Amino acid sequence: MNATEFLRFIVSALVVKVESIEITEKQDELGTLLALKIDQSDMGSLIGRGGKTIDSIRTVLRVFGSKAGIRLNLRILEEPRTVTVTE
Repeated sequence: MNATEFLRFIVSALVVKVESIEITEKQDELGTLLALKIDQSDMGSLIGRGGKTIDSIRTVLRVFGSKAGIRLNLRILEEPRTVTVTE
């Protein structure tokens, strides 16, 4: 199991709209960056109260990467919110 599959496995257990999970993997000078994009309505479940859930996911990913001999970082991508102004 690679890092992308591992992250998808974790996130799919937390979100309702599993079909909207998008993960991209990019190598840089700091290691491997996993960019995660999910449906905006699932963002609260992913982040958790006070950010505890996402912090835990990042910790588990670091351990996974350490076992594989790579450094993993996670970035959450958010879609810009559209504001509708009515007069």
